[in-house]
Amino acid sequence: MLLGSLYRYLKEDIQMVFERDPAAKSVWEVLFCYPGLHAVWSYRVAHWFYQRGWYLTARIISHIARFFTGIEIHPGAKIGRRFFIDHGAGVVIGETAEIGDDVTIYQGVTLGGTGKEKGKRHPTVGDNVVISAGAKVLGSFTVGDNAKIGAGSVVLKPVPPNCTVVGVPGRVVVKDGKRVPTPPDLRHDLLPDPVADALKRMEAEIDRLERRVRELEAKLAQEEEARSFDSGL
Repeated sequence: MLLGSLYRYLKEDIQMVFERDPAAKSVWEVLFCYPGLHAVWSYRVAHWFYQRGWYLTARIISHIARFFTGIEIHPGAKIGRRFFIDHGAGVVIGETAEIGDDVTIYQGVTLGGTGKEKGKRHPTVGDNVVISAGAKVLGSFTVGDNAKIGAGSVVLKPVPPNCTVVGVPGRVVVKDGKRVPTPPDLRHDLLPDPVADALKRMEAEIDRLERRVRELEAKLAQEEEARSFDSGL
């Protein structure tokens, strides 16, 4: 059963790498040079043991995988199909995290908790979600389907479906209700920046006020000149 499950995931996981990483050149390269893939396959084995109560065995497999890949996935996490970790160094996925299908995350991502509370304490990530490099998603809440989380964001609140989150703390930017395309939109370099947008609006308002002040000063100068001329007469 274990071997059958691994074989079922094997082909689609390899194909997934070619779909999401243009640097992949061959199947052999993917098999031997992609730590994210190694970490996910190791997790599948560890999770199988974890589900059957072999907790120490599961943790040992997870620990060995972390040593070789730099990626820590707790064997108790629940991860769907076609999960892709690009580069992967520093990725941490907690025990009660749940991840849907076709999710992509990048290096330095943490799916963690916010304290020592028991029970569900890690995020639930929907389908077709992209979490960019260095993002931290902390707490027991849901990141909706087709969401995108920008690099370096710290997300502490639920994210609705089809939304983009950027900043610290993370702020949701709704994309006009338009569905994020499937397969996942990996262009996390094109995320909106609400802080920069606000600064641009402030700059435009300052320019408008400066123009208005100059107009008023010019009008006042003309009125003063007119009064001086009338006084001279």
